[in-house]
Amino acid sequence: MIHPVRDFPTMTNGAQQTDETVCDRISVIVVVYRTGPALQEAIQRVLSEPLVHQFILIDNGSTPEESGWMQAAARDYAHVRLLQGHGNVGFAKGCNMGARASSGDVLVFLNPDAFLQEGCLASLARGVRQGPQPCLVGARVLNPDGTEQRGARRGEVTPVTTLLSLLRLAHRFSWLHRFEIHQEGEPSPCGRLMVPTISGAGFAMTRADFDSLSGFDEDYFLHVEDIDLCWRVRRAGGAVWFDPGATVVHLGSTSQTNPLKVELWKGVGLVRYFRKRADNPRRAVLANLLAPAILLAALARGLLLARKKTRALRAIRASLPPPAAVRASPHPASAAAATGRPLAADSGLRGILRGRPSHPRQLV
Repeated sequence: MIHPVRDFPTMTNGAQQTDETVCDRISVIVVVYRTGPALQEAIQRVLSEPLVHQFILIDNGSTPEESGWMQAAARDYAHVRLLQGHGNVGFAKGCNMGARASSGDVLVFLNPDAFLQEGCLASLARGVRQGPQPCLVGARVLNPDGTEQRGARRGEVTPVTTLLSLLRLAHRFSWLHRFEIHQEGEPSPCGRLMVPTISGAGFAMTRADFDSLSGFDEDYFLHVEDIDLCWRVRRAGGAVWFDPGATVVHLGSTSQTNPLKVELWKGVGLVRYFRKRADNPRRAVLANLLAPAILLAALARGLLLARKKTRALRAIRASLPPPAAVRASPHPASAAAATGRPLAADSGLRGILRGRPSHPRQLV
């Protein structure tokens, strides 16, 4: 059985929804790698959505407990398909595996710690038919407190804007504001808005459009593959849309992977992306000149995030009662510890989330 962690209530937004019927078959694709308790809630949200024709879970590597949750979903629900045993092939390759294994007309890619909200799939499915083709529609990604998450709608990602964003200089200094590409501080639009870049935490494309671009570029292992896909959509004459009527709540930073590794993967991905899209000598020179600075900035961020994560975990451990007290306590935590199931409201997890920095995907 799936036992969801009901930490976060369903959130809605003010964007107008229509009653238009969604006729497309929707396949939801989730790539999993050591996500933690949030995976249960993410799975349950998808299973509870009546518009889901097919649910594809790609297990790039998980704990026995997480594997058990996914296996239970595949066993109990006929429309769930689980792919395991291939190892950690990376996010981009995992998404492409899921797309090939799916049969839907519309593909929705969702992070394993992102929770679908009411009306999200319907709005995404309508949006991908808006065009022009190829068309990619990104969800409005929210933090657990309901604020819009950094990275859900962005301007053009370039070497200069990336470096200034990684170092937070464009935000700190007024004379650099013109290089700020993040738009989450602006009022939410009333309808879909065409933007250069959205977040890969939750987005949709038709199968035909995704296949026309050969899916994700699998040379990206983790991060930047979403930025690359948005760029290729626009280069092919299509459009990238931000849809305020499609919302997901994204926890972020739930993976047990060392933050230093995550940031380094991102830095390497960014350098590759800028070199890939350098279509003239000036851009090539700029990409190569700024590559070391981008890698160093990513390394510095990784070290900072790793230290913060370590301090947060130490604080959580220090706040826990001694093992003897837990065994003697009549509190429901005793039953949770005995069964191995997470609490219905895991205050420790919430505490870590409140103290964590934004997910690495949101920082460029």
